[in-house]
Amino acid sequence: MSGENRWVKLSELIPWEKFDPVYAAQFSDEMGAPAKSFRMALGTLIIKERLGTSDRETIEQIRENPYLQYFIGLYEYSDRVPFDDSTLVYFRKRIGQELVLAVNESEVESASSASAQSSSALEEDASSDEPDESEPPDGPAGGNQGQLLVDATCAPADIRYPTDLDLLNRAREHSETLIDELYPQVSGCLPKKPRTYRQRTRKAYLAIAKRRKRSSKLIRKGIRQQLNCLRRNLRHIDALISAGASLAALNRREYRTLLVIAELYRQQKQMYDQRSHRISDRIVSIAQPHVRPIVRGQARTPVEFGAKLSISCVDGYAFVERISWDNYNESEDLIEQIQRFHRRNGHYPASVHADHIYRNRANLSFCKQHGIRLSAPPLGRPSTDETLQAQLKQQAHDDECIRVEVEGKFGQGKRRFGLARVMGKLADTSENMIAITFLVMNLERRLRRLLFLRLFRLLGARQGYYAPVMTSQA
Repeated sequence: MSGENRWVKLSELIPWEKFDPVYAAQFSDEMGAPAKSFRMALGTLIIKERLGTSDRETIEQIRENPYLQYFIGLYEYSDRVPFDDSTLVYFRKRIGQELVLAVNESEVESASSASAQSSSALEEDASSDEPDESEPPDGPAGGNQGQLLVDATCAPADIRYPTDLDLLNRAREHSETLIDELYPQVSGCLPKKPRTYRQRTRKAYLAIAKRRKRSSKLIRKGIRQQLNCLRRNLRHIDALISAGASLAALNRREYRTLLVIAELYRQQKQMYDQRSHRISDRIVSIAQPHVRPIVRGQARTPVEFGAKLSISCVDGYAFVERISWDNYNESEDLIEQIQRFHRRNGHYPASVHADHIYRNRANLSFCKQHGIRLSAPPLGRPSTDETLQAQLKQQAHDDECIRVEVEGKFGQGKRRFGLARVMGKLADTSENMIAITFLVMNLERRLRRLLFLRLFRLLGARQGYYAPVMTSQA
């Protein structure tokens, strides 16, 4: 195998041994089959995200590629699959969001320290033949240094675009399936199976859904029909339970679906009676009831359905600061993001580059107290001084040019990786996939930097001047 292969180099950048005891603490030494190693679990998830493949295709890629087998910690090539594709579900559950974020923190810290050592080595070599006439950096030792870029976005979930009429129709169909499951238990006690009129209701739904143009009056009529049918079916389910049917006959998914459609009926009935389209904790997907509508105000997609996340970006490396399925004001996270920057680097940033929404009085007061310049124009009326106004406009333009890097991170995650449509079905696994996306993006940046430093060293050797040897940890 070639030591210059990208998967070999990438495996050297991840501190597998550091987090292996944390992962192994979830298992018992006395019972069960031997567990897969942390390197195999996390490495498989990284491969899946980096290649953008499904679980099944990821296993096939590992089976066919010896470099991928080396990346997950195997010692010799084998044409047999190391595990089943369903094992990736357990990998996501065992490697939670917090563990992935901890690996990301360690990775960026290692990259920053290696970058600082490489830069100092280059500076010492460049100044070895000249007297040291450089001036000390501006500001006192331990003062504010660096730039912090912050922003928030939504990672859309893989759900069908929700409409009230379509949600109620699917809830009605699920309720009919539950009646079919429960009735055989009490068929001897009840003379007839409860009537659901499913064919008639389906025909009425299609008569509205297939129309190209639907008036609000027609949609409201269809919602009323579906609400009445769903209410009747829920009453039939209650009657079956009262007659002796046991919910234990339902599997966990069916029981969960029953609870979801009951809550969905309550929400839709309340919105119908109040002629409103808003309600707290609104359900937009029966299969994924944790997904919430996130109002983003974008021109193309004003409302997205998925997890909202806040990130911070320092020196091109991204940190996931918060993931929430409920909408929130991202400006509330700025102070905590600055505090985390201080804990990571030992000092506050010299400037914070953020959107206008972050520039509220609480954040401005905190930044002023700690000597941090917050981007965007000041609050209040614009100044009448044209010179000052021109300076502020130029400063705002420069700050926006710096802040656009964090927008590029979102674009990279959504275009190159799976952030544009998170395929996880559970809340925990979806959060895990989002965190792994940013871990892979940071690994990609570090790998590109490593290749650039090697190229710089090669060109330096050809030109005849000394360049320090860059190790893989750089």
